[in-house]
Amino acid sequence: MANPDLSANQTSTPEASRQDQGLFRNHAPVQREGGRKMLRIMWNMIFNKPRNTRPAAAIPVQSLTLEDLLVAPDHSVYRLGHSTLLLKMRGKFWITDPVFAERASPVQWAGPKRFHQPPISIDQLPPIEAVILSHNHYDHLDYQAVLKLAAKTNYFLTPLGVGDTLIKWGIDASKVRQYDWWQGAEIAGIRFVATPSQHFSGRGLFDSNSTLWASWVMIDGDTRIFFSGDSGYFDGFKRIGEQYGPFDLTLMETGAYNVEWPHVHMQPEETLQAHIDLKGRWLFPIHNGTFDLAMHAWHEPFDRILSLAWERSVAITTPQMGEAFNLMQPQRGSAWWLGVEGESEGLVQSA
Repeated sequence: MANPDLSANQTSTPEASRQDQGLFRNHAPVQREGGRKMLRIMWNMIFNKPRNTRPAAAIPVQSLTLEDLLVAPDHSVYRLGHSTLLLKMRGKFWITDPVFAERASPVQWAGPKRFHQPPISIDQLPPIEAVILSHNHYDHLDYQAVLKLAAKTNYFLTPLGVGDTLIKWGIDASKVRQYDWWQGAEIAGIRFVATPSQHFSGRGLFDSNSTLWASWVMIDGDTRIFFSGDSGYFDGFKRIGEQYGPFDLTLMETGAYNVEWPHVHMQPEETLQAHIDLKGRWLFPIHNGTFDLAMHAWHEPFDRILSLAWERSVAITTPQMGEAFNLMQPQRGSAWWLGVEGESEGLVQSA
């Protein structure tokens, strides 16, 4: 395993990741699904999918150009799809979990297919200071995207083990920085800390939990941003909030949930509580609107989290893919998904 860079602003706690027989594990025991349950889940995902798990029409996407990005103010955030976000801080660009593939799958002829094209291509992106990766699942780690980004990226920040995968793919080891939970570094004046999440890892049949998963804290002066990666709800959010909050913006997983896998993805009610635990100001729901990864309607995560945020008076933003959100002049965005499917159930207010 490549040596992580722990030289700057490292934080160590007793809750660093733990390994069991060489495999990473969550702090709280997470029940492993038995073979019979996994077969039932797979059967339902293949043969019992409701029709509304994919949009009936094209979803709106605001195209981006290099010129748009270069003139954008600092603390602009653009959602490019799923959990891929482009952030501008200190005049530089940073991207989370870049997935540009047509399918979130080990092959491009089968598997979950995109609902929309990215608002901008990798070729059109400006130089990237760092790629921030949460874990190695196919909807978060895209082999071709990593290779295409390599030439224009200075650093790849990863949880333990994921960086070794990048190096095997041909990424220059000098660009790779990998961290345990509660470890991090300062890059170009911005502090990054890998923080716990409750999830799992694996890209094949025989590598389950061989690499770590993480959320990320980003600190730019007085501005603090949290990126959840993938996670079930757990008490770690409160610990992160106590240690690094309050956060100006939380980029929070809100989608691909199901009662069959409650420990590794959050229901919208849990997403909202996690945001509160983190002492978040603005909630930006992600991990939705791009791939069909569960049994719920594609627009349900937006409907539910928006209604819940209204009920709890939580500031929430739901920009279109490619639409700018700026922390210095934050806006709520719009309920853009209503125009794709018509009026969604459960919404009691207009956006």
